[in-house]
Amino acid sequence: MNLGQIAFLGSGETSLTGGRVFELLARRLPRPLQVAILETPAGFELNSEQVASRVGDFLKSRLQNYSPTVSIIPARKKGSAFSPDDPKLLEPLARADLIFMGPGSPTYATRHLKNTLAWDLVRARHRLGAALVIASAATISAGDWVLPVYEIFKVGEDVHIVEGLGLFKDFGLHLSIIPHWNNAEGGADLDTSRCFVGMERFNQWCDMLPDENTTLGLDEHTGLILDFDAGECQVTGISTVSLVRKCDPEIHPAGAKFPIRELGEFMLPKPLDEGIQLQAWELALNRPHQQTEQPSEEILDLVRRREQARARMDFKKSDELRERLAELGWQVQDTEGGQKLAKE
Repeated sequence: MNLGQIAFLGSGETSLTGGRVFELLARRLPRPLQVAILETPAGFELNSEQVASRVGDFLKSRLQNYSPTVSIIPARKKGSAFSPDDPKLLEPLARADLIFMGPGSPTYATRHLKNTLAWDLVRARHRLGAALVIASAATISAGDWVLPVYEIFKVGEDVHIVEGLGLFKDFGLHLSIIPHWNNAEGGADLDTSRCFVGMERFNQWCDMLPDENTTLGLDEHTGLILDFDAGECQVTGISTVSLVRKCDPEIHPAGAKFPIRELGEFMLPKPLDEGIQLQAWELALNRPHQQTEQPSEEILDLVRRREQARARMDFKKSDELRERLAELGWQVQDTEGGQKLAKE
């Protein structure tokens, strides 16, 4: 089993920090890169496609050297025309090597992904080597226990816990995740840390969790990458990650690495785990091929060499490489975000 890396982001998936995380993961993945963005966490919003597309546009630019094909998966709501159980709608997810979930509502994402083909397909692809990037609201829903953020600080419900998607249960880990850990938008008048609910209400929530639970607290513009091959976690970004057991935090700064076993008694899941429905395994193992022509390794090497030539201001060499690409049927354009490659 070739488990992919998993990255959690406390915020800023389209920031410099987020871009670096995406690129770190992309370096290990096949080229051309197949990216899927799951719309479900924001599926209740009328502009959920735009929310996902903003991330897609960012990745097309940031990861352009990996020739990404970015697909938005509009798996918005159970029992609708955009169902997370529709295998046709999920085809791009079945061929994805990099899968992203992000902003929205933690409880909505949990409700409309739990026990669905989409969620089982995410898990199956991960076990076959796909990398996962999970940010913002989706980090909360991915854990064992959900902090119902909006229900508490916007609707005024009492503090309570909701069962999450349990991404790590099959790994023997009992994890819950809280992004925006150090949020300070409330200033001196209002504590908006712990994903806007504040320390007092977070502590109430924490007291409700089982003793074996570990909570990951992710500061804003900070991420945690889980590398199963190396057996370690790496803190990226500008701030810290907190491991909270029995409500007692242990802090790891940016740049730190620590063993995965610090998250709990880690074990590898069984191959073709029965906890993932057979249809998901069939789709993940027999993923449909992308029909559009993709650049070869030779083309990608020419693009990289041209980028290096431009960086050292060798424009004669840069032009020669552009002409060579054109002879091979590819057009390269220079944009503010870097080079963009297109088939002529």
